[in-house]
Amino acid sequence: MAPSLTLSKPISETSLIKLKLSDQSQNSLVFSKCLSFSRHGFSDFRPGMTKIKFKTCHVAKNSYQTESPTETQSTLIFDVPVLSCSEAIERLRTSQKAQKSKQQYRAMYSSVFGGITTDPAAMVIPMDDHMVHRGHGVFDTAAVMDGYLYELDQHLDRFLGSATMAKIKLPFNRESIRSILIQTVCASKCRKGSLRYWLSAGPGDFQLSPSGCHQSSLYAIVIEDQSPPDYKGIKVVTSSIPIKPPQFAVMKSVNYLPNALSKMEAEENGAYVAIWLDFDGFIAEGPNMNVAFVTKENELLMPKFDKILSGCTAKRVLVLAEGLLREGKIKGIRVEDVTGDEGKKANEMMLLGSGVLVRPVIQWDEQIIGDGKEGPVAEALLNLILEDMKSGPPTVRVPVPY
Repeated sequence: MAPSLTLSKPISETSLIKLKLSDQSQNSLVFSKCLSFSRHGFSDFRPGMTKIKFKTCHVAKNSYQTESPTETQSTLIFDVPVLSCSEAIERLRTSQKAQKSKQQYRAMYSSVFGGITTDPAAMVIPMDDHMVHRGHGVFDTAAVMDGYLYELDQHLDRFLGSATMAKIKLPFNRESIRSILIQTVCASKCRKGSLRYWLSAGPGDFQLSPSGCHQSSLYAIVIEDQSPPDYKGIKVVTSSIPIKPPQFAVMKSVNYLPNALSKMEAEENGAYVAIWLDFDGFIAEGPNMNVAFVTKENELLMPKFDKILSGCTAKRVLVLAEGLLREGKIKGIRVEDVTGDEGKKANEMMLLGSGVLVRPVIQWDEQIIGDGKEGPVAEALLNLILEDMKSGPPTVRVPVPY
């Protein structure tokens, strides 16, 4: 069926658009290349502007798309306004208010403007920052729990290690960066959430080389997530998206396209995440978490970190698990190569990360893990992590001076 159009003036008077109806199977519209499109649909049209509302089917289809074309309604705007800075910020603020999200951004630091803002409309970075258009940046995170930053120093050490591997020079020394991060959380007044921070090659130009960047940049943002925690058992699948080579997998860079595609693949198959196998066929990691198992011999088993990201939560779990070993709740702790077959035959499987903490896995592909229920070791490790976040030693809990 050809597209149905509602025009604010006759099509014969519109020189900017040519409607091609001869090939109904393609359902195609041919536009002049000077057209611009508005995603947000601001409706303050001035005289002389042409607005076309239409219903049409998708005409571009990727090779993996097999579903029927979806009917959508769009608005085309042929006259794009030139906005002042204040007008652009106001429209950004309006757009943000229209978005419904359980994540609230409480404060942001930027070395570009040299300070902290609590206005979400000002939480922006330059388009010519090489982290944006070249992916030349690294990041890390830390949980905020009851007014304390959990494992800040452990994450910060990994952060600076990633920057070294990415050849990003530090704009400040370690203690200054640490102080900036704590002050940003303090300004946010957030007592339970997460802190995320980035180092980039910096703004300067749109070239490939960072030689034109004036200085590397540090950004940090405090996120308050109002989603309720969920520790129920989940399903995972094996990822068909290739894992990153070890050189890139061991650093926490902003290149998360494989991770995002892996997560999407899982969701398309009714699973929580997809699990990567490395190039030798051993179990590697999830898209943003590590994995661990409890063997038939009741040993805690975790893949080695030599080809994957060294998870701070996973390493903390290894330390806390020593208490379970002393209590006789597990019989051993091993970090070594794990085959997919070993993993699927384990009594328990779990995901480990600062976002999920300890999340039981009850099914991998078509294989039920253990008895198909959340296991006692995963539950015990989750309780240990939660207790550690609330009352652990000063080495893992940094107070925020609100």
